Amino acid sequence: MSPNGGMGIVPRGRFCYNSAMNILIVEDDRKLAAMMAKAFAENGFATVHALDGSEGFLREKTGHFDVVVTDVMMPNMDGFALIKAIRATGDNVPIIVLSAKSDVTDRVRGLEYGADDYLAKPFSITELMARVQAVLRRVAGRSDPEALVADELRLDLMTRKLTVRGQVVELQPLELKLVDYLLRNRGRVVSRSTILEHVWDYSFDPHTNVVECRVSRLRAKLGQRSDGSPFIRTVKGFGYAID
Repeated sequence: MSPNGGMGIVPRGRFCYNSAMNILIVEDDRKLAAMMAKAFAENGFATVHALDGSEGFLREKTGHFDVVVTDVMMPNMDGFALIKAIRATGDNVPIIVLSAKSDVTDRVRGLEYGADDYLAKPFSITELMARVQAVLRRVAGRSDPEALVADELRLDLMTRKLTVRGQVVELQPLELKLVDYLLRNRGRVVSRSTILEHVWDYSFDPHTNVVECRVSRLRAKLGQRSDGSPFIRTVKGFGYAID
């Protein structure tokens, strides 16, 4: 059942997205958030739920998401403040606003702050899915970079070759996937659990040291920057970053 009691969950497979696509749901209504998460899961998305804007900002800052779906009226930090905070970091992740406020002024406000779309409550799950599909099409239509670059590192996205100061570094497929993920999040610290979910595709096990071992091997292959510092920075007790 949709939030407005009308149209039901969209049938499985209608939008045919890969499970690597990640949605951040920022919504203080647990029941509504669970309903959205179920619908997204049935259409091939993975979701993360945050109960308010503050938690949503932390999740978005430390993870990698393809779309953010956020409510407006929430405790601690409302949806408008969340949009402003995300855009202030230079992040252009697509953001869809959900709000019981249907006033034109509020819609304009959300769009001016940097939202990509605005859906008034009550809404149908079918329409939400269509809006997500639309923003993802727009993002897919943007020109993709030929390479991911950070300082002396360069990953060619066509040949999948990584070079350090112009010299090719031979990497195993998993190491290539790891450095790709870190480069796509360059300048952002990503946690061990987030790396496990996106690179190894399984949930975080607090007792495993697979991430540390793989990062250590990758560091050895990459060598050091010209100033002697490592390419992959460790943030003790949290995760890793390529700056």
